[in-house]
Amino acid sequence: MDRKTIWGKIIYFFDKLEDRVRGHLSRKPILYALVGGIGIVLFWKGVWETAGYFQFLYGPGSIIASMIILLAVGLFVSYFIGDSIIISGLRRERKLIDKEEEEIIAEDEKIREIKMEVGTIHRELHKLSGEPLEITKKAPQKRKKQTS
Repeated sequence: MDRKTIWGKIIYFFDKLEDRVRGHLSRKPILYALVGGIGIVLFWKGVWETAGYFQFLYGPGSIIASMIILLAVGLFVSYFIGDSIIISGLRRERKLIDKEEEEIIAEDEKIREIKMEVGTIHRELHKLSGEPLEITKKAPQKRKKQTS
């Protein structure tokens, strides 16, 4: 970023301001949510009222303009469908509701194994680096298979 230009100075100012504000608000999550919610509502209120100044942004014109913008920036599909649904479709995965109990248990077990392996790697790295190991949350215990 070039801080010599006026835009560079403005971007730098807001970047530093954001860091300070986020640092303070992250310690007060309810206030953070309130401030963020108000900001989002005011942003969309402004967009809505500004669109009212343009006759072509009523009804179908608004839909067409929004589709062109969202398609151009690559947000149309991911916003309305979601990345995880697209990825699961490409992998030909079934929806959670369509999976058998055994599949869900097997996936859950695989996730536990991966977490344990990551924990082992974490401990080994600390041994190699000579740094003291911080106490972290233990890996979840195996659940017994329920019989019904």
